[in-house]
Amino acid sequence: MAATQEPSLQPRRAAELLDRVEKNIHLVIVGKDRVVRLALAGLVAGGHILLQDLPGTGKTMLARALATSVGGIFRRIQCTPDLLPSDITGSSVFNQKDLTFEFIPGPIFAHIVLADEVNRTTPRTQSALLEAMGEGQVTVEGTTRVLERPFFVVATQNPAEFHGTYPLPESQLDRFVLAEEMGPPTDSEALEVLARREHGDPIAELSAVIDIREVIELQEACLRVVVAPAIRSYIVALLRAIRARPDVLLPASMRSGVYLQRAAQAWALFEGRDFVLPDDIKLLSGPVLAHRLGMKGRGRAADMLSEVVSTLPIPPLRQH
Repeated sequence: MAATQEPSLQPRRAAELLDRVEKNIHLVIVGKDRVVRLALAGLVAGGHILLQDLPGTGKTMLARALATSVGGIFRRIQCTPDLLPSDITGSSVFNQKDLTFEFIPGPIFAHIVLADEVNRTTPRTQSALLEAMGEGQVTVEGTTRVLERPFFVVATQNPAEFHGTYPLPESQLDRFVLAEEMGPPTDSEALEVLARREHGDPIAELSAVIDIREVIELQEACLRVVVAPAIRSYIVALLRAIRARPDVLLPASMRSGVYLQRAAQAWALFEGRDFVLPDDIKLLSGPVLAHRLGMKGRGRAADMLSEVVSTLPIPPLRQH
């Protein structure tokens, strides 16, 4: 007799799990509701995220809090100019006792990997992340090793004008499902941060509220969220409108459309929905698309996207 399958994770249950993780992260991260949810959506969508801002804005703390909240293996890679690809992927070491070469896994072999200040390391080392992020595997010395699910890279990046930075190539920027700036805290948030840190670091007391199995279930639930044909047409129309803009030098790729759809599927789960709305696409267009676009002159991709989205007709949807 065939084994009975466990029931799939329902949208309402998915929303409960995500709310639990969000609240746990906010025990450490003050404010930043949008950034926290975007980071968690990136994990659920099965992609990777890029956090951009000045040092000391909470990028590293957010990655640590997220990893702790889901009970995952966490590794931190401090990107520096002298970092080698093998420092990320691992390498083989000769074992004198057994007279054999033994592979020592690098920090990329984890559930959540923080690539801190990724644009401070050289392009050669940056490229070592590409296969892992794109394929979920690494090839070292001719041997391909599959990374355990879930595999989620949180990369942080300093402003490009900082000394000693190497701009990420377009191919690597395109691997991030979304990118977002942390932003400075408000006065009330800054006061709360100081109060929480008065007697120590609150992350030391943070514990997991879900486990890795449930993260995988959330990722699978994301894939079951329905995207209506009208929504897909809306995404295609958005990409076409971006390409038609005279101020766009490098338009969004088709991969960006796939990522926008997947991020919207993940976003729907936060509200307990099993279908995507046009508002999901509008809200996520900036975080998913802006970092992929090349603009002419001094134009800002975020401003251009806001203008395009505000003028693009919203597709009519049937009632669910």
